[in-house]
Amino acid sequence: MTTPSFLRIQPDGLLLAIKLQPRASANEIGEPLGDELRIKVTAPPVDAAANEALLRLLADTLDCPRGRVELIRGQTSRHKVVKLHGLDAAIVLARLT
Repeated sequence: MTTPSFLRIQPDGLLLAIKLQPRASANEIGEPLGDELRIKVTAPPVDAAANEALLRLLADTLDCPRGRVELIRGQTSRHKVVKLHGLDAAIVLARLT
């Protein structure tokens, strides 16, 4: 299995590179955009609402507890890196696409 450029495998989990679009018309996971996965959320980028919406959307899509999805870089940027703790790359790819 070849992993796409937006997903990096680490010993303790996976790193997911994301380009987030806040204030979208619907919450959705889109197509890869270069080295990032495009994700849209309806929440505004105020008081970390868009970040929390992103993490909840990923947890729901991947069918895992919210605690296994952690924002590690990009708190105030559209370009984010999310760590997925204890998830298998094949399962993550299947659920994201």
